[in-house]
Amino acid sequence: MKTFILFLTVSTSLFCQNTLESGRESLKNKAYAKAEKKLSAYINSNKNDREGIELLGDAYGYQKKWDAAIIEYKKLTQLEPNNANYHYKYGGALGMKAMQINKLSAAMIVGDIKEAFLKAAELDPKHIETRWALVELYMQLPGIIGGSRNKSLKYANELENLSKVDGYLAKGYIYEYDKAPELAETYYKMAIKEGGSYTCYNKLTTLYENEKQPKKAIANLEASKKVHKRNAMHYQIGKVCAEYNIQLKKGENCLLTYIKNHSAKDGVPKAWAYYRLAQIKKHQNKKEKALKYINLAIDNLPEIEVFEEEKEKILGL
Repeated sequence: MKTFILFLTVSTSLFCQNTLESGRESLKNKAYAKAEKKLSAYINSNKNDREGIELLGDAYGYQKKWDAAIIEYKKLTQLEPNNANYHYKYGGALGMKAMQINKLSAAMIVGDIKEAFLKAAELDPKHIETRWALVELYMQLPGIIGGSRNKSLKYANELENLSKVDGYLAKGYIYEYDKAPELAETYYKMAIKEGGSYTCYNKLTTLYENEKQPKKAIANLEASKKVHKRNAMHYQIGKVCAEYNIQLKKGENCLLTYIKNHSAKDGVPKAWAYYRLAQIKKHQNKKEKALKYINLAIDNLPEIEVFEEEKEKILGL
């Protein structure tokens, strides 16, 4: 009888472990609904298993089920109140919920969001993600409910002490948000010099595009392309050329190269490259070629309204 009970205990343990592993694998494969189902079943039998609760919270989060994610992450902060990452995830889920509800309701949970992030920062002086969250939170909040550029800069300085690249990017973000583009440009350039990642270059390109400085955007994209050698950079250069009606030959060559070398990892469908080529040909008053490319764009993605709108403009040439 004791052997039978031991067998049942071991079998149950193995089944639970297999369920947990299966749930983790489903998350890894982005099968979030399947992961939710498996992990919910696991938690029903293992109510205080922290790893299972965290994975279930993640499954909810990936599906943007923020209320459900909040419940799971809050459990973790209660089970292990000195774990910085649990407070960070709880604050993050609250923050995502706040972005989806009306401003009055969002204002009512701002205190909980700040409390969670501040607790995470206090518990782990080296927690980079939490400090990024605080940088963004204090910049985006209105002053009347606690927003503060000085507080945002405080956490940007802490980031800089942990990682110069993150600190420079955070300061670039702060000054861009605060409508100080020259300072933002300075810090984004410092981030490129320090780290040189695709993200660093992309932040500066986006700043130039937002500030209607296409020549600088193109130059930065070309510099990034030399370093990172991504086909996607060809599309980005072509897009800027098409949007601003400049360096059209360069834009056309980049878009044709993008289409020739296109793969799923490039992200942007070829239809958008055809659309940009149509724009370039429209700028050059080459109606037939413009129609050829816009028709290719429509054939590839017929549901995109802006393609039909562009076709009407071309037909009006």
